[in-house]
Amino acid sequence: MKRTMDFLNIRNCFIPLRLLSSILILLFQFPAYAQNGVFRAGASTANISPSLGEGIAGGWMPLPLATHIHDELHARSLVLDDGKVRLAIMVVDNVELPREVFDAAKLLISQETSIPAERIMMSSTHTHSSTWAGHEINPPEPSLSIRANSVVKYPRPLDDYQRFVVRRMADGVRIALNNLEPARIGWGAGTVPQHVFNRRWKLKTPVTNPFGVRESVQMNPGIGNPNIEEPAGPTDPQVSFLSVQSMKGQPIAVLANYSLHYVGGVPQGHISADYFAVFADRLQELLKADRQDIPFVGIMSNGTEGDINNIDFRGPTAQYQPYTKMKLVANDVAEEVFRVYQTIEYKNWVPLGATQMELTLDVRKPDQQTLGWAESAMLKAKPDHPTEKVFAERTIQMKEWPEKIDVILQTFRVGDLGIAGIPFEVFAETGLEIKAKSPFQKSFTIGLANGGYGYLPTPEQHQMGGYETWMSVNKVEKEASRKIVTEILKLFNQVKQ
Repeated sequence: MKRTMDFLNIRNCFIPLRLLSSILILLFQFPAYAQNGVFRAGASTANISPSLGEGIAGGWMPLPLATHIHDELHARSLVLDDGKVRLAIMVVDNVELPREVFDAAKLLISQETSIPAERIMMSSTHTHSSTWAGHEINPPEPSLSIRANSVVKYPRPLDDYQRFVVRRMADGVRIALNNLEPARIGWGAGTVPQHVFNRRWKLKTPVTNPFGVRESVQMNPGIGNPNIEEPAGPTDPQVSFLSVQSMKGQPIAVLANYSLHYVGGVPQGHISADYFAVFADRLQELLKADRQDIPFVGIMSNGTEGDINNIDFRGPTAQYQPYTKMKLVANDVAEEVFRVYQTIEYKNWVPLGATQMELTLDVRKPDQQTLGWAESAMLKAKPDHPTEKVFAERTIQMKEWPEKIDVILQTFRVGDLGIAGIPFEVFAETGLEIKAKSPFQKSFTIGLANGGYGYLPTPEQHQMGGYETWMSVNKVEKEASRKIVTEILKLFNQVKQ
């Protein structure tokens, strides 16, 4: 009897097997679901606030010491997984992290997870009210905050705060991995033109810079200055973003990108993540995503903001109480993202990809004439310019830099969205050029990604002069922006295939 029943059970399995064959045939008619894995996403925040008493970066020496934390600093992570490729994107509330800190964090993440370093894109927000996790504040010692061509120099171990930040950055990615869940993804872009102004102005009459050279362009020339003529470059008013939701439509994370320097308006001694954090908080409020079991993570990355701030120097301008203006900016940007967010068509699966390369660039080294000026300026009892000695000292230190440096250029593919990472404060016109020539339907560039090497003016902006073009503020060859655009577009084309 038992054998008969077993035989009957086997025969009864034939019908489900036939059904399974039919299902498999149908599935192969839909390759996105049959051949690709389930798309998943996870996000997290990791607190990286420093101890009180540390120096606050972003201003001239001597640096003010932190006496109060107005809002905590974070490393915000987003992990995407298409079943074959896993990408991690992290944005850190810091003024400009050196490559060594990013490299240490990536190494730790790769050791502790399955994500290779080339699939991790990390960047700084450039808030000017944070403690900098760099070796030196202003200016850095040569071999400490740069990577020499073909040689990595670590003359001393990372300091306590750097090690803390690296550990928390790695923790952030691990937590985001723990939060991975089936997700759908979409992206879009809005415009917020009222808060972006080119801070470099062409002048009617040239002015003298700290090096004793007459220039036709001035950064931040003063509100209502009668000598200003017109902005020296364009702005990019677009706020781009990608959004991931659970399969039930619950917000998981939004990664946004806006080409605006920090806003500021922070009292001396205050630690703050600036408008980047306020944006995240306001967007969470608009999405009604508070108190979720797995918290929603809003992320604002810094775009191509090297020559952009939110001050209209044509004037007049309103006076703001501390933190008021950054809230205004963050609210307007968050509301525009929320408006476009409601029109997004989400996809249940998109392909992911990553490419990167190291580009060798010449370092701007002072010649003998420039060194002679710098050494003389250091001996003056009364400088001819308020910052003459500052830039004389920086110029002297530049002679110790290597002749060449290698910088990481990186691109991610998220379906028809392209994301570029460049380790400079990139000018808006360069970002606009990348967008115009990108092979992707939409794209944006994250600045200060995987390192920080100062400003990246175009060759034309170098000819006009101004703060962002000065030696030590700009550290690499004058053709660097053109070389970088060429390589980024090549990487975009590679990752799109």
